[in-house]
Amino acid sequence: MERPFGRPWAPFMFPGGPFGRGWWRSFDLPETRRAFADLIDAGKEYRVRVEVPGIPKDKLDISVTPHSVKIEGEAESTIDESNEGYVHKERTWSKVRRELMLPEEVIPDQADATVNDGVLELKIPKKNPTEMKTHKVRAR
Repeated sequence: MERPFGRPWAPFMFPGGPFGRGWWRSFDLPETRRAFADLIDAGKEYRVRVEVPGIPKDKLDISVTPHSVKIEGEAESTIDESNEGYVHKERTWSKVRRELMLPEEVIPDQADATVNDGVLELKIPKKNPTEMKTHKVRAR
């Protein structure tokens, strides 16, 4: 039987406490972020668009299996300037990762990837493309 006021101490019993999960880690290095992605069914192929801002194409690791796509990338940059009267040092680091399950089997060997303006676009042909049938439904 549940008590009328529940368990007010419960948030303090779990990692993160009342401030959310992992609030204490805000002082650590940034974590891997989940890249935004679009999966488009284009008939005979799937098109996958993933945002990878600031990550050069030679730092991207793209893996395609018959049922999934995995994208990982990492970028770092350093600014080290010294001039009379000031010193400017800055470091940035970013890492993205995304894995998508595909609804139909694809041909991994024929996948093609391009990167343009921080967006990775993959074209992956389907193994047995099925024709999309539509049925119009009238609202009452």
